[in-house]
Amino acid sequence: MSAVAMQSAILSSRRKSCWLGTPEVYFRKTIDNSRLVKLEDPRREREMRQFGLALCCLFLLVMGYAVQHFRAIEYGYKIEGLRSQREDLTNMNRALRLEEASLRDPERIDKTARKLGLQPPQPGQVQRMDATADTAAPVMASVTPVAVVSAR
Repeated sequence: MSAVAMQSAILSSRRKSCWLGTPEVYFRKTIDNSRLVKLEDPRREREMRQFGLALCCLFLLVMGYAVQHFRAIEYGYKIEGLRSQREDLTNMNRALRLEEASLRDPERIDKTARKLGLQPPQPGQVQRMDATADTAAPVMASVTPVAVVSAR
């Protein structure tokens, strides 16, 4: 038995020194699935149809919410743009009214007219168009002679 024990000791020492693990060898095995037949399960098919319908409903709800959310953001930007535009137009209107008031100032008009060499109108030279006009009665057009005064 001592010879058998020695041989097993020699073999075990060789194994430990050569191989640290199992060798990785892969064998190719072809599998033929052409003869397999899929059995239809009506319960699973119904469950999958219900699951697909639930996913579609969830998708539509999420997309509806997203569209509303992004439209609300877009409308907020539009409203803010229109508010700033209204403010700009209000400021421009205020500036134009101020300019109109300064241009309608009688003192400024008189001063400018005197610089240009104009004289005050003579009595009877000015005819008011808006005074005592009857709007219900028909008006006949007429030509009145106008005197032209030159400053040469």
